[in-house]
Parts: sequence; C-alpha cells; structure tokens
Amino acid sequence: MKAMILAAGRGERLRPLTDTLPKPLLEVAGHALIEHHVIRLRQEGYTRLIINHAWLGSRIEERLGDGSRHGVEITWSREGERGLETGGGIFNALALLGPAPFLIVNADIWTDYPFGSLPRNPRGLAHLVLAQNPAHNPAGDFALRDGLVSNEDDDRLTYTGIAVVRPELFAGCAPGAFPLAPLLRSAVARAQVSGEHYRGEWRDVGTPQALEELRAER
Repeated sequence: MKAMILAAGRGERLRPLTDTLPKPLLEVAGHALIEHHVIRLRQEGYTRLIINHAWLGSRIEERLGDGSRHGVEITWSREGERGLETGGGIFNALALLGPAPFLIVNADIWTDYPFGSLPRNPRGLAHLVLAQNPAHNPAGDFALRDGLVSNEDDDRLTYTGIAVVRPELFAGCAPGAFPLAPLLRSAVARAQVSGEHYRGEWRDVGTPQALEELRAER
C-alpha cells in the first residue's frame, strides 16, 4: 500500500514560525515533524510515499530528497505556492497513488499510532482513525457506531488526519482546490466509511504553544 503525507498546508496558526519555514519542517526531538512520519511509516512497512507540498515546498524536498536516506522512495506532488487544500491535493496526486486504497496522514500531527494496523482493503470508501476531542475541537467531527462512522451530533470524536482512502471517494471531482471533509461527510451519510477510536498518543501540532509543549516533553 502506498502512503501519502499531506504537507501542503500554509500553517497560518503557527505564524510567524511558518513565514520562513514550512510547517512540516518544524523540529521536535532532533527531527522535522515530517521526518518522524517517514521514519515511522518505514518501520511499519510503507516504503512508497507520495508527499504533496505548496508553501516553501522546495525546502521540504531539499530536506528529504528521494527518501533513500530513510529507506523509502518519495514521489513529490507539487502544487505551487497557494496549494489545493486537502481534497484537491489528494485528487491531484491520484495518478501517483494508483487504483488501490492508500494511506493518508497529515504532516502536522504527532502520534504513536501503529500504521501497520490499518486495513488495506476497507469495506467502504474510507477508514478513519478518530481520537478523543482535544481542547481546540471540543465538539468533535464524527461519531462512531459499531465500526461505522456517523454524522450524528452526539458523542463525537475528532478525525486524527490518519485514514485509508479508496480513489473512488473522489469520483466526480474536478481539478482545483477543495476540502476533503465534505467528501467524507457525504460518504459517511451513505454508510460508506468505517472507523476506529484510537486511545494512544495523538496531537495536532497546530499552534506555537502546542509545538513548545511537545518539545518540552521530548
């Protein structure tokens, strides 16, 4: 299974740190955030990676190169300075990802999630990893009922930015910038999305405070 690291975000909440450095290259414990993912993915058996980038993306390419230093093969999906948002970025990379289900993971999270445990052949259009709601998202995103993700309002959990997705999720989409969330919600409404509740370590490293707290612990 191929894996795509989503690394094209501008990092507005992390400014001014991200004015001169792309968010995925912010360092924790001696490695850039994105390097932690590359290393973990390799340990879990994912060796063919696609990484998209936009803002200051050439800096990410300079840091990781072709991936050989980490024992992986990296293919780059370049979006230009403005980027294509999450959905548009994945859609833009579908030709690189191929016809089989693929893993996606946000570059700006910190987690010990075991990527190797993800289903390689999800029963619907996607499989989402959900977590307890952090302080910045108290209302959550989705509910989970008997292994199926739900749009119901009660007992919601937060989408971690980790998922397995089938290319068919993007059927009918057109090139350009668009978010992923509406596609997921539409598939969820049709009972086409499975999920799991991960109770291990997961953090959204989206603010300077969150970054400093994580660094202090490492």
